Amino acid sequence: MTQLTRFRASVRIMPRRGILDPQGTAVAHALHALGFTDVGDVRIGKNIVLDLSAPSASGADDAVRNMCEQLLANPVTEEFEIAGIEPL
Repeated sequence: MTQLTRFRASVRIMPRRGILDPQGTAVAHALHALGFTDVGDVRIGKNIVLDLSAPSASGADDAVRNMCEQLLANPVTEEFEIAGIEPL
């Protein structure tokens, strides 16, 4: 039987470049109205933290990548980055 280790994975999901980001636009306008005129483009995304069991960090990375491709990120409008995988 394979020994499993607990991992915590962090995933960043952002709108693809060239895709309109109405939330980001609204935040940018609000920041400008508050006097933060040096702010340029604002993009709003998601940060997802997952606790999972896997035989290795590489196995956890593969599992998280599959989760992102199948459910967590919309491949048409979003891109994802696995920001980190750490043992618990």
